[in-house]
Amino acid sequence: MRRSTRRRRTVSAYRDGERVVVLIPDVFTRAEEAEWVDRMLGRLTERDKRAGRGGDAALRNRAIRLAHRYFPDYPQTAEPTSVKWVHNQTSRWGSCTPDDGTIRLSSRLAAMPGWVIDYVLLHELAHLVIPRHGREFWELLERYPKTERARGYLEGVADAGIDNTGDNL
Repeated sequence: MRRSTRRRRTVSAYRDGERVVVLIPDVFTRAEEAEWVDRMLGRLTERDKRAGRGGDAALRNRAIRLAHRYFPDYPQTAEPTSVKWVHNQTSRWGSCTPDDGTIRLSSRLAAMPGWVIDYVLLHELAHLVIPRHGREFWELLERYPKTERARGYLEGVADAGIDNTGDNL
């Protein structure tokens, strides 16, 4: 819960890892605060259900299933140690640290189709196998049949101004 003296009427909420942060005006009473926390938790839960998403554990499980399906010849290398939704990634859809096996996906992806999220996950999983964007990397990623479609979708989102930060995958 974060109260703000600058916030007048609006309430917003977002996930920060496994936590939920609710932003409310400082003038709200405790009763209004409780009402809005419940309401915003409900909205986030419904959004996650509609999008077929869960928290970070569900995201990691999804990544592991994708790795086993599309990169079966790299069983240990393509398995991440952690996969997280993050809210501070505004210039990329996802990022990966091959040294420790961590993957982060921008929460901006959460409302996009599942096959687009799968592409971004596979892109980052491919970095666990091949760290740099080279011929071998792109050949590995082409195992996902919707690669070109997903790349086009993300480029379209960026070009349409829906995401004015661009795509730096």
